[in-house]
Amino acid sequence: MSDDNNISEFKAKDQNIVDNKELNFLEALIPVIILMGMLAYNIFFVEGQEWFGTYTNQIILLLGGLVAAIVGFFNKVTLGRMLTEVLENLKSIFIPIVILLLVGALAGTWLVSGVIPAMVYYGLQVLSPEIFLPASVIIAAIISIATGSSWTTSATVGIALVGIGTALGVHPGMIAGAVISGAYFGDKMSPLSDTTNLAPAMAGTDLFTHIRYMALTTVPTIIVTIIVFAILSATIETSGNADISDLLGAIDKTFNISPWLFLVPGVVIALILMKTKPLIALGVGVVLAGVFAYIFQSEILTTVSESKTGALINAIFTDTSIVTDNDKLNDLFSSGGMKGMLWTIFLIICAMIFGGIMDGIGALSRITKALLSIATSILGLFAATVASCLGLNIIASDQYLAIVIPGKMFKKAYEDRGLAPENLSRTLEDSGTVTSVLIPWNTCGAYQSGVLGVGVGEYFIYAIFNWLSPFTTLLFAAFRIKIKQISGKLA
Repeated sequence: MSDDNNISEFKAKDQNIVDNKELNFLEALIPVIILMGMLAYNIFFVEGQEWFGTYTNQIILLLGGLVAAIVGFFNKVTLGRMLTEVLENLKSIFIPIVILLLVGALAGTWLVSGVIPAMVYYGLQVLSPEIFLPASVIIAAIISIATGSSWTTSATVGIALVGIGTALGVHPGMIAGAVISGAYFGDKMSPLSDTTNLAPAMAGTDLFTHIRYMALTTVPTIIVTIIVFAILSATIETSGNADISDLLGAIDKTFNISPWLFLVPGVVIALILMKTKPLIALGVGVVLAGVFAYIFQSEILTTVSESKTGALINAIFTDTSIVTDNDKLNDLFSSGGMKGMLWTIFLIICAMIFGGIMDGIGALSRITKALLSIATSILGLFAATVASCLGLNIIASDQYLAIVIPGKMFKKAYEDRGLAPENLSRTLEDSGTVTSVLIPWNTCGAYQSGVLGVGVGEYFIYAIFNWLSPFTTLLFAAFRIKIKQISGKLA
């Protein structure tokens, strides 16, 4: 399957951003300024109490769209023009939404089948005091790839690793940095991750093309990270024992752990490498996990629901929790199924509405031209994208918005420069996803420091993967390393 087919699979049409000569640059910025203002007010002055409940960011995006529409009316833009652009945007995200739902189903079925517990079980056993820090990176990466969640990884195995490392005499900031580095690597590379699905949806490429292309910058960065932590481990003294027997015992008692369970992710990975369509690869993963659940986890299914079939249906569509003897594992062994993806889906829909109206009134054209007048080179374009993602992580304090808004604004600019959309999706993740945890007031920074019990200031320098990733993507752009053109060629 060619790259063009991958892109068309997401219905990513080559739409021209509307140019409105009646609209000036300052007017184009009004919706963005008000949007940023509402987000900043929500973070700094509402003191963590959401204005509109769980979907505050989504509603703020809709309000931003309303402001954009008012600006459009004052600049002679018809409602029909704006609605046309909104509908075009919504059409383009149909396949990404279906994939997100399948990702939710995959997470649920991989839990009840024992695939995720098996990855945790075998991953923990590579721990050794002599290589504690690089091992922590690898363990966090494995579990985060399996779960698609850096937050869940930190809240479970991350807490355990901080406790073990502290007993060994390792600096808590080093441990937290290692855990966060591995967790965010796994979060970026996992098809189960919502941000990994969000970035290609915004850029106009597909999930697996995005992951394969992102590996070009992400793998070298994690290798450098592991090497640095290996050096750190060799220079510090440790004492005590890395006792993980309680965690392993709880997993072994609850699940039927077997190496055969790795056949499920193995088949999915093989399909990905064969460039199978995402819907087929993920669908096979769900079905195969369901079969393995019947074979290996019959007792688990009967504890989740009155019938085994009912338990699988719950795992696919709704919340599923597996209770173990260890409280640290209970949060890890839970999944929201398709229902757990609704928040991200609603965010994408609201972002498309905001972006569609901004398109329709000509605001994106004005803003993009201003940015492009500064970004006169390929490196300048990548640097402008990185700066926008970092700025939104600081101002909006939300990694999702740091992906959504730059993704929508820079998409046409990358097309005009002849750059394949995966250049944009990769840059969004290399700068938007990973840097959110480095900002104390960002939701990710506040969460990780609270869960791990280590301040952002303590782990900042040791979260090597996170602050190195933007530099890596800019280095690739500066020297034109593996920069893919729309024709499919790498420059």
